[in-house]
Amino acid sequence: MRKHRAEPGPIAQRLDGSRVSLRSPGMTFLFEKELRMELETKDGAGDTREIKTAFGDFLRAFEAFKESNDARLIEIEKRGGDVVLEEKVDRINAALGEQKSLIDELTIAASRPALGETMAEPRGYREAKMQFNRYMRKGDGTFETKAMSVGSNADGGYVVPLEIAQTIDRVLAKASPIRALATVQQIGGNTYRKPVTTVEAASGWVGETDSRTQTTTPTIAALDFPAMELYAMPAATQTLLDDAQVDIEQWLANEVQIVFAEQEGAAFINGDGSAKPTGFLQSTIVADASWAWGKLGYVASGADGAFASSDPADALINLAYAPKQGYRANGAWVMNRKTEAAIRKFKDGDDNYIWQPGVAAGQSASLLGYPVAEAEDMPDIASNSFSIAFGDFARGYLIVDRVGINVLRDPFSAKPYVLFYTTKRVGGGVQNFEAIKLMKFAAS
Repeated sequence: MRKHRAEPGPIAQRLDGSRVSLRSPGMTFLFEKELRMELETKDGAGDTREIKTAFGDFLRAFEAFKESNDARLIEIEKRGGDVVLEEKVDRINAALGEQKSLIDELTIAASRPALGETMAEPRGYREAKMQFNRYMRKGDGTFETKAMSVGSNADGGYVVPLEIAQTIDRVLAKASPIRALATVQQIGGNTYRKPVTTVEAASGWVGETDSRTQTTTPTIAALDFPAMELYAMPAATQTLLDDAQVDIEQWLANEVQIVFAEQEGAAFINGDGSAKPTGFLQSTIVADASWAWGKLGYVASGADGAFASSDPADALINLAYAPKQGYRANGAWVMNRKTEAAIRKFKDGDDNYIWQPGVAAGQSASLLGYPVAEAEDMPDIASNSFSIAFGDFARGYLIVDRVGINVLRDPFSAKPYVLFYTTKRVGGGVQNFEAIKLMKFAAS
């Protein structure tokens, strides 16, 4: 494989405070062995022993993967390949994906705060929470005016206490990779309108006494981001609701947060904009050489439905350099686990793996020095698929959240169950078409 000169990726921080480049050869066995020792002897913030153990298993599996893949590459050079080695590498690669999924699940679970422990309660808030609890358990809808900010809502139903909303939002950010990367704007209405400059004002150099010709004016467009309704409808028996030992607020948060996150994650990528956010893959997509505002540019992988057989990592380097430097500095990869597993086998010209695990439990893996966000709603590698995205999603994609999550109690529609129609309003779409680039799995 040809050697490439790539700009340095981000700098990672060890648990002891020292720093190391994610692209340096030091990010190999010795560093990972040191990291394992640190994980065994120090308590990272928010890390549980279970997460540390899972992460240690993940690093050991990655070592086994590298050894087996190196042997596979040697056999390919010698005899054109070994079926047994190929199967072994694929088996370990799949195990790596499963182990990473386990770490993600444990990290999300650990991120859920205990309700009622961290929030300073404003005047009247405790009483409003008690009213919310009565509403959930008994359907008591008698509210006082002073509780209106967290109580009854003119749209119907009940606005959940802020603690529950924050708990849900925190898990959404963990479970929805695009929400974690994008800019999130809180709004009070149904639509957020953002003006953007598509053509900058012209400028030039002149002498002290030279005449000044009139320059062109900037072109400004307005992008609208409507908030669509996302709902979940968990059910509970009245017996459960009557049980005083059940934390009904935590039950509601647990029931809806992952459902919301899954629906959001799919919409931010593939949503068609009809009663849901507009996903970035629904944009008009053109070859990057033909890029224009309002479209997303793509870089070809070099083969139909696959990476090129020779120097496959070249296409990834081309994609990483497709955005302008200002966007590349905060760049991130978005792909699903199957695509990430295929890339895990690639090396650079110095025989280093271009994919590296995170340096601590809960941190993203890196590819060419940039973090990888795993989004299962990204398409698998196939003919003409857009299976990899790269760019600055904070500048490229905007999510709008209308403030408040509502709950409507329905004891009639599904007797003997009580339904809780829970809604939030969220929208999204591309706000900067320069900031995100895609890879098309095609020859050109």
